[in-house]
Amino acid sequence: MDQRPVDLKKHKSLSEDIYKRACRIIPGGVSRNTLYRKPYPYYISHASGCYTTDVDGIERIDFANNMAALIHGHAHPKIVEGVIKQVRKGTAYTMATEEEVFFAQSLCNRAPGFEKIRFVNSGTEAVMAMIKASRAFTGRSLIAKSEGAYHGTYDYAEVSQFANPTNWGDINHPNSVPLANGTPQGVLSDVIVFPYNDIERTIAILNKRAGEIACVLIDPVPHRVGLMPGNSDFIEAVYNWTRKNGALLAFDEVVTFRVNYGGAQQNYTVKPDLTALGKIIGGGFPVGAFTGRSDIMKVLDPGESKLLFPHSGTFSANPVTMTAGRIAMELFDEEAVQRLNILTQKALYQITEAIKIADVPVSITGAGSMFRIHLKEVAPTTYREAYQSKETTTLIKEMLDYLFIREKIMMINTLTCMFSTVMTQTEIDVLSQALLNTFKQFKPRIDALL
Repeated sequence: MDQRPVDLKKHKSLSEDIYKRACRIIPGGVSRNTLYRKPYPYYISHASGCYTTDVDGIERIDFANNMAALIHGHAHPKIVEGVIKQVRKGTAYTMATEEEVFFAQSLCNRAPGFEKIRFVNSGTEAVMAMIKASRAFTGRSLIAKSEGAYHGTYDYAEVSQFANPTNWGDINHPNSVPLANGTPQGVLSDVIVFPYNDIERTIAILNKRAGEIACVLIDPVPHRVGLMPGNSDFIEAVYNWTRKNGALLAFDEVVTFRVNYGGAQQNYTVKPDLTALGKIIGGGFPVGAFTGRSDIMKVLDPGESKLLFPHSGTFSANPVTMTAGRIAMELFDEEAVQRLNILTQKALYQITEAIKIADVPVSITGAGSMFRIHLKEVAPTTYREAYQSKETTTLIKEMLDYLFIREKIMMINTLTCMFSTVMTQTEIDVLSQALLNTFKQFKPRIDALL
């Protein structure tokens, strides 16, 4: 094993030249901050299955899958074939397409609460529209969300996304913390923040504004919070609170829909009123959708005498995305879901063994085909437990660089993996060995975090 520290300055490549050009015309050289890295991001040449090749010809195994969006990896032959066929017929029209209907039927068959559905172009749009539909249906303006949860880039949804010890306030009544500079105070005042998986505190916080809350927004396995599933008791308590107080329960399953055939909500006895979808349902193309009870979704119906929520979008339900998404989700049938989840469990077993061999204080959280590695001996159960110090985030970045450069492994920037159906035991073996090497390489610094 190579014990030398990673020195990025020695890795000159075509990516550096491309990045210099990018910085002249794009702020920071990137249009997605998640791709930013020092001294420069690496640029892709092509990808197939679970392997990517950069502009310098270096191949890596992709365990990030475009931030959980590629459930079948890159350039799946059946998706490519369907998309090419559709592109030849046209990519977007000022007319409806039957592909939208086919895909809507396919998705609504996956979960009992999916009675009606609308398509948009991103997970952010899906959550935004879901919030607006909740307001239109209830006539209320406030929303409630968990501290630390990521729900896209909509002003209201991003409140307290990166709350930290200097600003998050008392756990009994967390502050509504802005993300972007200049966020209006009115936005902050309209968002109630509660601690995830904490029933007593959450219900007490919700009770204070009970008659004003349109929806309680929950990600059932929130990545930024810590990628720990919502406890059944917690989800049921919030659901019961919404029944009692005339609010809606809205699930953000943009990431978590991969957990089961019917999404993470399949794990609970109660069902949300509305659900936001995205990522894997696009088959590799930009997509979003929100779905739920027919009486709620009726606020979008232009045929109603009083339209409560006018909604449209130039590229919403475009036939290319609808085709790719339908094929991708048909391929992700119940057998495929089970097979992928079993493979992930095998990976978790091997990684747990690597943690024991390296003797490092590391834990794992996750669900289905996704998991996150924490540099903590005990797995966190709340956002504040999962919160990472500057020393921890710096170490994680260096570990990710080591994995990327030395081990040829791609992971999401929180030490998170999102598996794809094209992976096999071969890739799992490479991943577990790479992580063992990384744990050994950085053991003194991981130990020092205790």
